[in-house]
Amino acid sequence: MLGTFGWHSHDDEDELFLILSGRLRIEMEAGAVELAEGEMFVVPRGVRHNPVACEECHVLLIERKTTRHTGNIVTERTRSLAEQLGTGRSVMDGPAEG
Repeated sequence: MLGTFGWHSHDDEDELFLILSGRLRIEMEAGAVELAEGEMFVVPRGVRHNPVACEECHVLLIERKTTRHTGNIVTERTRSLAEQLGTGRSVMDGPAEG
């Protein structure tokens, strides 16, 4: 990841960030956490957060496969579950014809 991911939340799921390399700041309305390689943090369900990496950062996210990674907000970073798994269309393409 590189740059600002965007503010979002997950109503029904916690989200675990494990930093594989680099650094990541997770901004939240109550404050921010700074994570370095090997560190992890769990954002509780319902908490608005904005991951930010000033330099390239490799992150392992642990969450349910049904978790929409941008929550209920659609941005240029939003990908469908099928797209994340390499089996389908982008949510930005609109509905499939047929």
